[in-house]
Amino acid sequence: MPEIKTIIFDLGAVLIDWNPLYLYETIFANEAERHHFLRTVCTAEWNEEQDGGRSLHEATELLVTQFPHYETAIRAFYGRYPEMLRGTIAGTLDIFQALKASGKYGLYALTNWSSETFPVAREQFDFLSWFDGIVVSGIEKDRKPFASFYNTLLNRYKLKPEECLFIDDNPQNVSAAEALGIRSIHFTEPEALQDRLVAYGILV
Repeated sequence: MPEIKTIIFDLGAVLIDWNPLYLYETIFANEAERHHFLRTVCTAEWNEEQDGGRSLHEATELLVTQFPHYETAIRAFYGRYPEMLRGTIAGTLDIFQALKASGKYGLYALTNWSSETFPVAREQFDFLSWFDGIVVSGIEKDRKPFASFYNTLLNRYKLKPEECLFIDDNPQNVSAAEALGIRSIHFTEPEALQDRLVAYGILV
C-alpha cells in the first residue's frame, strides 16, 4: 500500500465535543421529553440540511410552523448554539497535536457543519488554525457521505486518495471514503484511534 501522507479529520464528536443534549438538558427537565424532542422535532436529519447549506432562519421557521408549541425550544437550537459545544475531545486533540508536531503529514478537516455556526467553532477552538485546509459542508452546499464532497477536498488540495487516511465517527461517512479508495478509521474513542494509527505505522 502507498505510504500515508495525509490525515483527514472529521471535527464534531472526533475533535470537538458537540452534542445538542448539553443544551436541552437545561430546557427539558424530563429526560424522555428531551430525547423525544431531538428525535421528532430538531432531528439529526433536519440539522443535516443546514450542514448542506439551508439557512438557519429557514430551518427554524419551518419547525416553528410545524411545532408551534415547541417554539422556544426550537429557537434555542441555534439561538443558544454555543451551549452545545463543551470543549475539545482531549485525547484526540493530543493525537492531532502530536501529528502536527511531527511535521510528517498534511492535516485536513472535512466537516459537516453549517456555514453560519462554524464561525462559532473557529472563535472557540484555536487548533482549527493548525490545519492545512478545512472544507465545510455548509460553505460548499454539499456534505458527507456524498462522494462529491470528498472530491472537493481531494481536488482543491491535490490530494491522492490512496495516500490519505480519513477519521470519522459516522460509519456511513467512513464507508463513503473507503469507496473512493481512502483508508479510513471509524472513530469511537481516542485510545482506540491511537491503536489504529500505530497499526498503520503512524507514530503518535
